[in-house]
Amino acid sequence: MIDWDSIDTVLLDMDGTLLDLHFDNFFWTEHIPREYARRNNLPEQEASDALLARISQNRGTLEWYCVDYWSEQLDLDIPALKRELKHMVKLRPHVPEFLDTLRAGAQEVVLVTNAHRKTLDIKMEQVDITPWFHRIVVSHELAAAKEDQAFWHALQDHHPFDPARTLLIDDTETVLDAAQTYGIAHLLTLLQPDSQRQKRIDTRFPGIHHFDEIMPGAARTS
Repeated sequence: MIDWDSIDTVLLDMDGTLLDLHFDNFFWTEHIPREYARRNNLPEQEASDALLARISQNRGTLEWYCVDYWSEQLDLDIPALKRELKHMVKLRPHVPEFLDTLRAGAQEVVLVTNAHRKTLDIKMEQVDITPWFHRIVVSHELAAAKEDQAFWHALQDHHPFDPARTLLIDDTETVLDAAQTYGIAHLLTLLQPDSQRQKRIDTRFPGIHHFDEIMPGAARTS
């Protein structure tokens, strides 16, 4: 699926790609509505419906990913609530082996995440994957989400790369759309970002279930 000899830069998403998206889905669709309902004396279903509609309006923007924004909007300490559940943060299967093999190769390995720096720090307290990366790029620090062309231009300005020789692996297809528009040639998605939800069968980009399907070493020896 991937000709590793044609790749100089590997950009890897975090949530739903390297980490199981179940933590995030559970946090935002169950834990936060429950806590919001409790604190505001609302029926849980009413709180859930209202919150999910409100949150979805910001999808794909920096605000959607910003824990400070939602802490203010909901009058909840979102980072503290995330830390309560950090034991649920899990690596997806074969991630350590994949990152080990990748880091030992010739490619530059870069984490590119829309997660807020506070969220990143909480998750890295549980599963620290940062030593595997040459660079960590947080979209908030580039003032644009990965869905926005401004992100890719800012990334190029800060950390120059050749789009024609770059691979992006990301579970969000709107992010892959933006990367494709920018000119990134090699794009891959995940078929089951959340281990507790069904595998996706209608992705518009090539997809894998687990990283053992694209191990660089296996590709070179096959």
